[in-house]
Amino acid sequence: MGIDTPATRNLFPVEDSIAELGQLATTAGAEIVGTVTQKLDSPSPSHYLGKGKLHELGDLVLAEEATVVFFDDELSPTQQRNLEAALKVKVLDRTALILDIFARRAATREGQLQVELAQHEYLLPRLAGQWSHLERLGGGIGTRGPGETQLETDRRLIRTRIERLKRDLEAVRRHRSLHRRRRAVRGVPVVALVGYTNAGKSTLLNAMAKATVLTEDKVFATLDPTTRRIKLPSQREVLLTDTVGFIQKLPTHLVAAFRATLEELAEADLLLHVVDISHARAS
Repeated sequence: MGIDTPATRNLFPVEDSIAELGQLATTAGAEIVGTVTQKLDSPSPSHYLGKGKLHELGDLVLAEEATVVFFDDELSPTQQRNLEAALKVKVLDRTALILDIFARRAATREGQLQVELAQHEYLLPRLAGQWSHLERLGGGIGTRGPGETQLETDRRLIRTRIERLKRDLEAVRRHRSLHRRRRAVRGVPVVALVGYTNAGKSTLLNAMAKATVLTEDKVFATLDPTTRRIKLPSQREVLLTDTVGFIQKLPTHLVAAFRATLEELAEADLLLHVVDISHARAS
């Protein structure tokens, strides 16, 4: 489900964005049974989409016996809660879907720390929804004490975990910085492959370095950077690094969580932009 707004229409057409959302869902193991879009000036604060389109979406869910609905933008906690109440199925936004894929594919300690940090930062403002059963009790008896205490306890535990993850990642960054300085002393230039997810970066690395990095026709097949030493026709050696691909509407806190990985791009001597020329928007 996605909406077409004037703010995004010229940047990334809703049809392309929905197609990409479908790729994400397929990568996560879902089977797509239908899509719904709507033109709006801006998302509804309560339900993201309009009431009529919400009814249409509900009919589609019933007809196709869908068990989950994916939304193309990050939903507020209120929107997600209202949509699940109206549709009677699980609701996931683009951010949650990307986080799920990242969590499945992160192989290194650094990648796992980064994903867990992003997951906790996404979950924290949504914790209240996990205790929505308390809201039905109204004021007075039953609305104070254990339930409220448990919610605050959960928040405190998550905040504590977030701080621990940030400290662990900072240690990783210091280690990577030291490694980069040592690499710079050796004088071997670094070439980083950058570009959209599933554009062919890992395939190019395999071809140039005779490597065996995993390649799949799926988004985010590569999450953890892979570096190989190659020799150019001039006989000069360089380090070729495969990096995680970019995607439209990448969650901002996920970008922040992957700062250590993005630092590799900032320190590279050359960025080689890989483009899938067969894509309709490649030009």
